[in-house]
Amino acid sequence: MHPASESRTAPARRPFLRGALIASVLIANCLHPTPGWAQNSPKAACTKPLYLTFDTGHMDIAPFVAEVLNRQQVRVTFFAANERTQTGDGSLGTHWAPWWKARAAEGHEFASHTYDHAYWRGDLKGVTPRFRIRPSAGALAGREFTWDAKQYCANVALAAERLQDHTGKKPLPLFRAPGGKTSGKLLAAAEACGYAHVGWSPAGFLGDELPSESASNEVLLKKALADIREGDILLAHLGIWSRKEPWAPAVLEPLIVGLKERGFCFRTLREHPAYQRWIAAHGG
Repeated sequence: MHPASESRTAPARRPFLRGALIASVLIANCLHPTPGWAQNSPKAACTKPLYLTFDTGHMDIAPFVAEVLNRQQVRVTFFAANERTQTGDGSLGTHWAPWWKARAAEGHEFASHTYDHAYWRGDLKGVTPRFRIRPSAGALAGREFTWDAKQYCANVALAAERLQDHTGKKPLPLFRAPGGKTSGKLLAAAEACGYAHVGWSPAGFLGDELPSESASNEVLLKKALADIREGDILLAHLGIWSRKEPWAPAVLEPLIVGLKERGFCFRTLREHPAYQRWIAAHGG
């Protein structure tokens, strides 16, 4: 579960100290230079894989994230919804289309996060699956609706379709429910329309949704480096509205470097053993 899933769409807005963020990246590079093999061979033998994933957010830090991933030659899986952004017309809008296209050219993978960042709130009684859903993005944000399986699947599929339009690459037949909130009926409905759900590992919650006052970047970095284990699916976001101290890139690059130094390597969910068969069977 997202400990602070609701905070992602909080209305508070604040300027980001780009100079400070850039400086943190430069310091990280000086303290932890990336080994040549990691820079030049993202497909080298990988015996301790990790699966770094990003959900969309306000997108202000997205360019910094892309720079770090490219510099470190790390490929990730992005889960996208059309969330409100600090710049442009939503994270899956036309403004961000070039950014998504560039990530596809770098070899990243993509999957749906539901188009309207639609939270599951509960199942309704009855034989036919119906769900209480509250979108947190788009024109329907903040209102609760009753959706049947077909409506939920359509919202999952719409995000995938928009991703394919922007990237020219077919997204993986996977999705992540906002907040990780699901039920057995919801998962069965999604699988029936071709989408398997992906959560994250307990140690893989990287804490970027938590309040800066109680979870500083230094604390989050130290905890992640201590707790992450082989095979973990890691979760971060492309910007959290409520966090005063942006997690990326300040933590992202030192984290990647530190994990590499511990012998870990990074792969996309296309290569995850739990999903390979599903992806192959569903045209991914």
